Amino acid sequence: MVGFVIVSHSAKLAEGVADLARMMAKTVPIAAAGGLEDGSFGTSFEKISNAIGQVYSGDGVILLMDMGSAVMTAEMVIESMEGRKLAMADCPIAEGAVTGTVDAEAGMSLEEILEELAQVGTQKKLQ
Repeated sequence: MVGFVIVSHSAKLAEGVADLARMMAKTVPIAAAGGLEDGSFGTSFEKISNAIGQVYSGDGVILLMDMGSAVMTAEMVIESMEGRKLAMADCPIAEGAVTGTVDAEAGMSLEEILEELAQVGTQKKLQ
């Protein structure tokens, strides 16, 4: 099953998004990588790497990032883990986490989930 890593500048935000996704998709491996080691705001190469290690399987891992340096740090981690099946999704973090994990629980592949997540940011919340 595809795993997920939630990358945010805030540990609370990453944990909250992970908790929301777990509520919707109880069997999907999800790890939060938010904030720095001392609890302050920022993104941590080590936290992201460790989170990937917690949820990795042969099916791969999708990383969902909030913005800015979270994207850059996630890219650096992926480059350092050459040969592993890792991908970043360009979508809203909360909506993407719920959509992606529900899709993973339904048995979709990493590639199929990424296709679905590409559409998440285009969905209107208000009519």
